Amino acid sequence: MAYSINDSCVSCGTCAGECPVSAISEGDGKYVIDADSCISCGTCAGACPVGAIEEG
Repeated sequence: MAYSINDSCVSCGTCAGECPVSAISEGDGKYVIDADSCISCGTCAGACPVGAIEEG
């Protein structure tokens, strides 16, 4: 199941740099994950300093 970024995102970009398939991009006010590209590895969730990324 793909990961998603909630409203706790502070737009630091750490997750985008960690994603091995470049599924994360800067959105309007927060980063977003392309569910079709996400391989559900969880690397982004582990890298997020504010815990804004969750599975589902």
